[in-house]
Amino acid sequence: MKTRITELFGIQHPIIQGGMHYVGFAELAAAVSNAGGLGIITGLTQKTPELLANEIRRCREMTDKPFGVNLTFLPTVTSPDYPGYIKAIIDGGIKVVETAGNNPQKWLPALHEAGVKVIHKCTSVRHSLKAQAIGCDAVSVDGFECGGHPGEDDVPNFILLPRAAEELKIPFVASGGMADGRSLVAALALGAEGMNMGTRFIATKEAPVHEKVKQAIVAASELDTRLVMRPLRNTERVLNNAAVERLIEKERSLGAGLKFEDIIQEVAGVYPRIMKDGDMDAGAWSCGMVAGLIHDIPSCQELIDRIMAEAHAIITQRLASFDAG
Repeated sequence: MKTRITELFGIQHPIIQGGMHYVGFAELAAAVSNAGGLGIITGLTQKTPELLANEIRRCREMTDKPFGVNLTFLPTVTSPDYPGYIKAIIDGGIKVVETAGNNPQKWLPALHEAGVKVIHKCTSVRHSLKAQAIGCDAVSVDGFECGGHPGEDDVPNFILLPRAAEELKIPFVASGGMADGRSLVAALALGAEGMNMGTRFIATKEAPVHEKVKQAIVAASELDTRLVMRPLRNTERVLNNAAVERLIEKERSLGAGLKFEDIIQEVAGVYPRIMKDGDMDAGAWSCGMVAGLIHDIPSCQELIDRIMAEAHAIITQRLASFDAG
């Protein structure tokens, strides 16, 4: 299946594994790339540029296919060593970077000079147009359904994707609610050139996270996520658990007086405890509504093969049959 995204990134299938904190390690990125998608290492999970360089080397040992690195630009007082991370990406021969968070404009010249293609995560049409204007090669359009940060506009993909298609000239992929062949065909029908999956890739054999995390996603329905940190205008969609219920209660009781320090226990530094140790009530962790569509834990190869087979069947059989008369 050739699209502008497969051509841009040199991949077989228009399926991207988005960057995920404490999930996007070399094992998962290599497995997705080997299966014909685009695997992505999460840059800031690696504490230093040297560690990222090492993770890129590890991934190279596991795949000879293209893979990328996610780099999230955080609005923090003590900024990570972004020049160091950019250098590690370029020196490591990476050709695709998924940027997220703040505007990546100042880093684009160095990346483009090194032949790196940049896909920026956006939760609105206006941000997507800005990404296009500053020179991003593609965007990942995140609907309200997505796990992690859906922005503050609350526009689901059935509206957001066709709106993006009306406005954008650069290619974009659909992110949020993507799980299977139906998702891919729907995304293509709405104007996207592929799809980005996060939560679905956590529930795979190669995802280097605790088995309890995978089982929690399989057990969850589409009703089991919650939106937190909305009063702070830093909304995050997470899987409900005891810590999330505590957090929501604090938001309710403190109202307009809520500060980040009030909820730091539930949101800061919890990822290693959840993803590595399987401490499922340690805090809030990102999960999409798509958990309701996830019923098994296949290998990345099985998952991507199944998605592509489903997509082809839908296009050539189900949809073709409507055109018969």
